[in-house]
Parts: sequence; C-alpha cells; structure tokens
Amino acid sequence: ARPIQQVVIVGASLAGLFAAAASAAAGHQVTLLDRDELGDDALAHPGVPQGRQPHVFLLRGLQIAEELLPGLGAELRADGAVEFDSSRLAWLTEEGWSTVCSSELIGLSLSRPMFERAVRRRVLALPGVQLMAGRSVTGLRRTGATERPWRVRTAEDELAADIVIDASGRGSRLPAWLSALGIGPIRTQEVDSRIGYAVREYTDVPDLDGLAGIVIGSTPATGRGGLALPVEGGNWQVLASGTGPRRPPRDVAGFEASLRALRDPALADLAARSTPVGDVLIHRRNGNRRHRFEQCRNWPAGLLVVGDSLVSFNPIFGQGITVAALDARLLRSGVSRPLDARATRRLMRRLARTAALPWAIAVGQDLRQPTTTGEQSGPQKLTSAWVRELGRQAAHGSARAQLTASRMFHMVGRPAALLHPALLVAAIRGRLGHGGSPTARPTELDLLAMVEDEPAGRTTAADVTGVAGRDRRPRSEEHTSELQSHHPI
Repeated sequence: ARPIQQVVIVGASLAGLFAAAASAAAGHQVTLLDRDELGDDALAHPGVPQGRQPHVFLLRGLQIAEELLPGLGAELRADGAVEFDSSRLAWLTEEGWSTVCSSELIGLSLSRPMFERAVRRRVLALPGVQLMAGRSVTGLRRTGATERPWRVRTAEDELAADIVIDASGRGSRLPAWLSALGIGPIRTQEVDSRIGYAVREYTDVPDLDGLAGIVIGSTPATGRGGLALPVEGGNWQVLASGTGPRRPPRDVAGFEASLRALRDPALADLAARSTPVGDVLIHRRNGNRRHRFEQCRNWPAGLLVVGDSLVSFNPIFGQGITVAALDARLLRSGVSRPLDARATRRLMRRLARTAALPWAIAVGQDLRQPTTTGEQSGPQKLTSAWVRELGRQAAHGSARAQLTASRMFHMVGRPAALLHPALLVAAIRGRLGHGGSPTARPTELDLLAMVEDEPAGRTTAADVTGVAGRDRRPRSEEHTSELQSHHPI
C-alpha cells in the first residue's frame, strides 16, 4: 500500500478548506495553517477582507461543495440560507432589463461568513484534518529527502510535508518564496479596472413579490453599478460599486448618494424603505491577477497552487469560490497518485485551464472600462460582443437567451450552447430590425417608490396596479419626475 502523505495547506479560507476536503478524500493527513485565529464556529476571518461583501454562490460551486461534503446544502438551508433563482433577478443590463423567468437553476443566497463557517466545521470533522490557527507562514524550503521533502516555515517552527498547497489568496507570498529557492521567473498578468465596492446590510426589507433580488449593471459610460441580495436571517445586503473616481465612500451619506446616482432608483428606494444594520463597509482590492505558475520550466514536485493564489478575479463576477471548488475536484484525483515533478506540472496545467474561461470573461469585461489600462484582444472583443448580444435578446423578451446566459453564469452550461442556432437566428433578426420589443421594467420595483399611509402594512403588487393604490402615494410629485428621468428604457 502507498504510504500516507502529509499535506500542508497554507490558508484556511474556502480554497484551502476545499483543498483539505479533497486531500482527505485521497487518504492523506492534512494540516491547515492560517494566520488568523479561527475556531469551529468563528465567523470573523480578517484575512478575508471582502468577506462581508455580497457573495454569489454559483450553482456549479455549490454542487461540488456538496460532492466534497455531503449534506452541506441541507445544513445551510437549515441554518437559514435562502433558495435563490438567479433567473428571477430584476437585472438591468447594458442592453436593458432582462426577462424575468423561472428556471431549474436554484442555488443558495447567504453571507460568506455563514458559508465559510459551515464548510470549516465540516472539513475539520474529517479524519486526518487539523487546523493550526494563528500561524503565519514565512517561507518554504526543500530538504532533498525522498519522504517529507518540504519544510513549511512559521514564526514558531517548521512543518514537514510531502505536498504543499498554497491557498493563501490574493496576498500570497509564493512568488517571493520561489525566487528565494531559485525557482522561476514567474510571469504575472494583471488587469485592474480600479473598481471599488461599498455594502450595507438591511432588515425590514419590502417584499419584492417573487423577485430574487436586484442588479443594476455597470456600463463603460456610467462606471457605476449595484445589487441587492437576500441573506440568512431575513436580512439583505445592498452593494454600490464604481470605477476610478466613482468608487463609493465609506460614509453613509456618500453610500446613499452612490445608490441614487445609478441608472435606476430601485436600490436607493429599497435602502430608503429598509432599516440599516451596521456600518458601511468598503473593499478596494478587486483587480484580476493571474500567476502563470504552470509555465515555469523548473516547477518542483509536490507544490500546488489553488484559488486566488493562482488566479484572482474581480469579485463582481462571482467566480472565485466556484473556481476554488473546481480546483479541489482536480486535486482529489490528482493527489491520489504519486506527485513527481512531471505529474505536478501536469496537474498545475490542469488547474490553470480550469481558470482560463472565467479569466477571459472577467478580463474581457473589465478591459472595456475606461479606467482599465490595456485593450481587449480580438477574441475578447468577439466574446464581449456576443455576451452583449445575449443581453440584448434577454432584454427583448428572449427566455432562451436569459436561461443560456444564466447557465453560463452558474458555470453549468456548455460553451457550445452560446452558439445555439436559435440564438444566432435571433441575432440576425435583431440586426434587421425584428428583435422584438424591449422588456419593461419589472412592475415589482414600482412598490419601492411608494410610502405607506396609515394604517401601516405591506405594499403589494395589487396596491400599485389596482384600486388598492388609493392607500398609497408617491413620496412626492417631484421625486416621481426624478424617477422617470432616471428610467433607462
């Protein structure tokens, strides 16, 4: 029988936890190292500064997390995670309002801390997995031994390992550690649109009558966007984003002004009708970065890189956690066999390919922003143009375009589906002026522009469109004119 390998994972956030589950499934002993003090039920994770920002848990990532940790989905639902159909978002794209429809793409909406805590608790219950919290890794060295050839240095001691997995995230020091070992050079690609986010949590949020949430997409012309998504406990997270000088500030007045400056007032209206919980939180380190470790000719045996340490994305696309889960799926089979130098390089190439399409999508969109240095390549221009065409079709009543885009968004669709003959025919018809009428702004959003008269109660769709509307009034005639002037369609 093959001797049990000792795996040391640097970083115990989601990428590290998924990697630990995969390594344990392959029969190895696993030690997770993290500089933060983390316990079974710890919610705070200072090493994940964007943890309190809204997170979209794509269906593909949730499916793989369930494979690695059976029963995780049921546990999250029991803890209050909200079932979420992204096809029922009120989504204002660059081309207009997307069609709202129902689909089988039912995921979960919840806060990042709750998700990470549940995953951590599950992983630490696996045989052979231990967490050493409060341990900052300071470097790596190799001993040349056949067994346990790696040494992972911390401020306290060194840990011997057969396999080292770097999952320490955007702030990874691995390129510097490799340079000290004489390994490299490592080529790095960066695309940064200088986008920033601000988020605030709310309770007592008005009923949106079946809408899953609200997304106001940013465009190169506006440089501003935002979204509102439900989380556990009946709360919602409302986010404002902006590029360059339009990045939202930390103060409440500035955050609310950023919401009012969007192309549509829905998010500002929702925030105004809800009760804030806590302060405004901001996050600014959101560029795309790709370390081309897989191209290193002298890459050593037994060293692997996953998650944001390998490729980090602009978080607005919601891809990072799912890519980390896909990485873990590859690890589960990859580390079940001996990892000599050749096998390690082959596995690193497979990990890099996993991130290639998400990278192309994120970078292709960010390169359209005037705050980004660089230009799109020919293939990126074609991809971006076709994504906008799908958005145009979805904004003109095409449920097929909407569901195709949703499947790709959740990373469960085949890329070939993007070129379905029906979509190509619709694109041609649109160019000939037969593309259908623009989708109207969801009437459910009209509820947010109303205030309640006595007696207090919930506003419904009937109150807006029927005779019950006599019990509701616009906040002011002046504001009604303002809403109309901001209407994008």
